[in-house]
Amino acid sequence: MIIIMAGGKSRRMGKEKTVLEVNGKPMLLRVYEQAKEIDETLVTLSKNTPKTKELCIKEGIDFVETSGKDYVSDVQWLLREFGEFISVAGDLPFIKASDIYEIKKAFKGKSLTGVLPLSIIPKDLKPLIYKNYAIVGLNAVSFEGNAFFELRNFLLALNVNTPKELKLANRIAELIEKA
Repeated sequence: MIIIMAGGKSRRMGKEKTVLEVNGKPMLLRVYEQAKEIDETLVTLSKNTPKTKELCIKEGIDFVETSGKDYVSDVQWLLREFGEFISVAGDLPFIKASDIYEIKKAFKGKSLTGVLPLSIIPKDLKPLIYKNYAIVGLNAVSFEGNAFFELRNFLLALNVNTPKELKLANRIAELIEKA
């Protein structure tokens, strides 16, 4: 099962991120369309995301409501409720089905954290860096272990958290989707 994490508070953006459009399409729909190609997909919501809930209802997307307290609490609750799953951040507008497939294929019961080597990340992007890798919002979640899983799609480093990042995502999408 794939679970799209879309219940956060979006503090840095100042409004719900997953309903914001990148090149005319809400980020949540961009992520959902890629995820559903790979496996059954569910979206997490919370009291923080009423517009995202409206979008899910309108589009017929299955969802579950979590506390929305924080990412770790929500993931722990989801593990208890659903068991192991693939977690995808709802604010990754350039995720591809192939990215999700790769981490799912590698998932053997131990948690995997999706990462990118710093050498492939464009200098304009400022991802979360840990142990010389960029951490991306694609993970395999289990009760056991944790290892890094190296991905190759450098656009996964663009996790849209701020108005500036949204503007950049729109510029990139325009270029990519014209081709």
